[in-house]
Amino acid sequence: MSVSVTDDAAVRHILIDRPDRMNAVDKDALHRLADAIESAGADPDVRTIVLSGTGRAFCAGGDLDVEDPLSVENTASTSDAATRCISAIVGVPRPVVAAVRGPAVGVGVSLALAADFTVVRSDAFFSMPFTSIGLMPDGGATALVTASAGRAVAMRMSLLGERLSATDAARMGLVAAVHEPDVFEAELAKLTARLSGISAESLAETKRAVNDSSLTELGDAFARERAGQIRLTTTDSFRDAIAAFTAKRTRPETEQRSGSDHVGS
Repeated sequence: MSVSVTDDAAVRHILIDRPDRMNAVDKDALHRLADAIESAGADPDVRTIVLSGTGRAFCAGGDLDVEDPLSVENTASTSDAATRCISAIVGVPRPVVAAVRGPAVGVGVSLALAADFTVVRSDAFFSMPFTSIGLMPDGGATALVTASAGRAVAMRMSLLGERLSATDAARMGLVAAVHEPDVFEAELAKLTARLSGISAESLAETKRAVNDSSLTELGDAFARERAGQIRLTTTDSFRDAIAAFTAKRTRPETEQRSGSDHVGS
């Protein structure tokens, strides 16, 4: 199962549950996430939603190990699944807290920033290395990063794919809070308890108003990213990147361990 759900009183915990893949997501996982979020929003007993990942990563991005990563159909359907999932996070009438305990990469950045509060462990980081494999950011990232931290940060993350530490992300306004590992869980619990004690109707109306004011470009960003990603899927740069990924995946395990560790985009 790629998504797991647990309840802690009025808090619904939704986890990307693919630790063997560093919580990389395919279209099925994205749809299951959207289903879980929409279900939480329809449950009157749920007051707060926490989105996180199992194991040492929040989300390592899109899973390249799919049946046909070069097909336009796969690119389009995966983009549509990401759009549905991000839209569910933004639109659900409950506060969503992204608990980022490890790397948030590629579409994982979008999942984290679509939340109403992005709370990060100090040893986590953010990265959107799409251009390194001939692609562009998706999942609404071009709008979400810009809305959160401004155009300069969005360009730096999107064009260069630089890794952004949790501390830098907080300094740039990308996230709500950063906590050291020894206090992270306690601080997360304090936040969810506080949110769960506030009028649900008040939070829902306020969330909608803030998002309507700050994420005006999100819908257009989804469309631009989908069209761009479909075109880029057909380029030699992406085909070469997939060939390199496939070659690395099929190398003997001992040889892979001697190489550099890389978190997928």
